Amino acid sequence: MARVKPPAKKRRLGKANRESKAVPTWVIVRTDGKVRTNPKRRRNWRTGTIKP
Repeated sequence: MARVKPPAKKRRLGKANRESKAVPTWVIVRTDGKVRTNPKRRRNWRTGTIKP
């Protein structure tokens, strides 16, 4: 990928990075363990794509 990224793509990459965090403990407790995984964590930095 280019070293100098377009600002829009940089914003999308930052958003994806923020969203890829683990589910907070209080959410797991509140949902009685039904919600344990973050579905947005499946994307891999190398193989998954973000809209250009």
